[in-house]
Amino acid sequence: MATAAAPSSTVPAGSAIAEWRPAHLAGLVDLIWYYRGPTVNTLKRILPTGRLELVVNLGEPYQLVSGAGTERLASCWISGLQAGPMVVAQPARQDVVGVRLRPAGAQALLSDTPLRVVSGLHVALRDLVGRAAEELRERLAEATTVERRLRLAARWVGDRIVRAGGLDPAVAWTAARIERSRGAVSIGALRQRTGLSKARMVLAFREQIGVAPKLYARTLRFGRTAELLQGGAGRLAEVALTAGYYDQPHMNAEFRELSGLTPREFLARRHPMGDGTTVAEPAR
Repeated sequence: MATAAAPSSTVPAGSAIAEWRPAHLAGLVDLIWYYRGPTVNTLKRILPTGRLELVVNLGEPYQLVSGAGTERLASCWISGLQAGPMVVAQPARQDVVGVRLRPAGAQALLSDTPLRVVSGLHVALRDLVGRAAEELRERLAEATTVERRLRLAARWVGDRIVRAGGLDPAVAWTAARIERSRGAVSIGALRQRTGLSKARMVLAFREQIGVAPKLYARTLRFGRTAELLQGGAGRLAEVALTAGYYDQPHMNAEFRELSGLTPREFLARRHPMGDGTTVAEPAR
């Protein structure tokens, strides 16, 4: 469990940052994170990642500026898989816990709710799981340490996942190979190996993953590209090839379509402490 609390050139004074990748939830949860402290950029652009984000807000409300879903983000919500950017206005000071879910984990967490229902949206968690959402927030608010909050979030997610069924085997197999390649794989070839028709595969993916297989692959490849750019990897042409694009123009076109930015605009607006999933949004 990695934690940063000391001031630095990139961490605002008086802030606390923590990340944890619980091994017992591997394959279902990518990351559990926490941030408490002052806001650096009031507006934040959230980019497609191929992951769903469960957020528990312990401070002042956030506001959805552009995108679809619940406009006032006050308590707990889930952000579904996205095929484009969303912009959120952040409070002056934040106190927030997040769980970055793989589709398989989100599908188990939400049980009977098809993931297509939340795709492209911010949705209040209480609308999906009822009173359990407020119980989660209450437990986290009562916790006195950062580590305790992360472990409580992991326990809540883990308990719900244990009680749920898994993905359809064909969907799980296909999604795993798309994830392993970070989207750089032939969807047609994978589908042929499952024996499913194109229509049946697309329908099953939308229900259990949230989007069609090709779009899921595109968002994962985009996420890989943003991650490489965030980390300062090489020339753009080299990034394009590493991420699995035909060439740099192909990457540029996909990047603009999914984020609303060019790669160079992303580089200019990336957060020094970020992971490539968000960038600063200019004031409007």
